[in-house]
Amino acid sequence: MLDFSVTFVITILNIVFLFFILRAILFKPVTKFMDERAGRIQDSLERSEADMVKAKELLAQYEAQLAKAAAEAQAIINKAREQAGIEAEKIIAQGRLSAEAVLASSRKEFEDEKKAAMAHFRKEAAALVVLATSHLLEREIKTEDSRSYAQMLVEKASGV
Repeated sequence: MLDFSVTFVITILNIVFLFFILRAILFKPVTKFMDERAGRIQDSLERSEADMVKAKELLAQYEAQLAKAAAEAQAIINKAREQAGIEAEKIIAQGRLSAEAVLASSRKEFEDEKKAAMAHFRKEAAALVVLATSHLLEREIKTEDSRSYAQMLVEKASGV
């Protein structure tokens, strides 16, 4: 039985000795590694949170810039519409002026043609009066004075 107790004590001593050796060789480095790893994870989490805060700030800045750009775009569109309205009014005014000019030119041309037609009518009427007078008198009037006198009579008769 002594053999069992000595073996038991030696086994216990071996376990205690192995515990201290493993603790010195294995547990301390593993514990140190685990602590370092936990520190790195904690640092990574803190950096992630800081990056998240920074990303939110950047997102807010970008949204503000986007809203500003949208407002500027709307202002540009409104300004372009105003300018287009002003330009349309100018074009319409120019068109009216052009139409009035064409109308005035047409009226002047009509008046000129009317005067030319009246002058032609007077000459024809004077020739007819001379012809009618010569038939009445049964003789032909050939002098230019008679024609001009007849033309003057036609002009007085027509009221010009």
